[in-house]
Amino acid sequence: MNSTDKPILEVRDLKVEFDTYGGTVQAVRGVHFALAKGKTLAIVGESGCGKSVTVQSLMGLIPSPPGRITSGSVRLNGREILGLSPKEANQVRGKQIGMIFQDPMTSLNPTMTLGRQITETIRVHDGVSDAEARKRAIELLEQVQIPEARTRVDQYPFQFSGGMRQRVMIAMSIACNPEILIADEPTTALDVTIQAQILDLLKTIQRDRRMSMILITHDLGVVARMADDVAVMYAGQIVEYGGVQQIFHRSAHPYTVGLRSAMPQNDEAQSKMLKPIEGSPPDLFDPPKGCAYFDRCPHAMKVCAARNPPLWDVQEDHLSRCWIHHKFATSSTEVFRSNRMGQEWEIQK
Repeated sequence: MNSTDKPILEVRDLKVEFDTYGGTVQAVRGVHFALAKGKTLAIVGESGCGKSVTVQSLMGLIPSPPGRITSGSVRLNGREILGLSPKEANQVRGKQIGMIFQDPMTSLNPTMTLGRQITETIRVHDGVSDAEARKRAIELLEQVQIPEARTRVDQYPFQFSGGMRQRVMIAMSIACNPEILIADEPTTALDVTIQAQILDLLKTIQRDRRMSMILITHDLGVVARMADDVAVMYAGQIVEYGGVQQIFHRSAHPYTVGLRSAMPQNDEAQSKMLKPIEGSPPDLFDPPKGCAYFDRCPHAMKVCAARNPPLWDVQEDHLSRCWIHHKFATSSTEVFRSNRMGQEWEIQK
């Protein structure tokens, strides 16, 4: 986030755990980020890195038990929203923060018409009559480009395609004009043409309503198209944070570089072979005491196994959780770019 932008949402040191038969999973391990008014923050990372758990925590949707938020602060317009009573949390969900869930088929109630599901949110938060709520539901369906909205408002989810169901989820999420829209993998399981339509629709709605947006995805193409700022997550932590241009053109963490290298390229000479990230993420039942990316990192040093790095300031508003940016990592930029990190060194006390 640009330093001149005033944040509408601030998250500090968020930690979330889940108790299981196998032990305690440390799903989110001290996440920090901020969201500016009218901007889009993309949280990107591979499956299981903690993206969805992070945003569900903001909404108060972590089931307890087995989950619990062990520490942290979430401020919406300066107001702390962690630890709200169920009644207070219901006033935030839908009204101030809307959410598009990952799978529209399982998120929509198959036994209720779409109109009833949309009007329920409007009546609860705005206290309008059934007739007024129905009118607004039809207008919302028209806004998200559902054809024949007056007829289709009385239909059931199974009568809609995947792309149409996703549009309905968008209509539900913006029904009460929230200040923040959270979109959790909004293009999952959609074909490429429909993905583009959904993303264009989200951008239009965001611009028209001046909403802020948190976009959860593992697709760097979506990030490049939609985001202003990017938080790269790995093993429950943010490992790189910055503007979208910084993340793509001046990547400062080996994991971000690995994600970019695994993307298909337009360059024909490079498009025939993808470069996967070898190995697997660490076990979050017992996270490593050092850098979580150590076992998979081609630039790993001795210190990486022993101590978890902080988020270093790489440039203005650009942070990276990697020891390569420490002052004792001499010529770190040159070594990092040339992919020749092999020396061992230890941080002096």
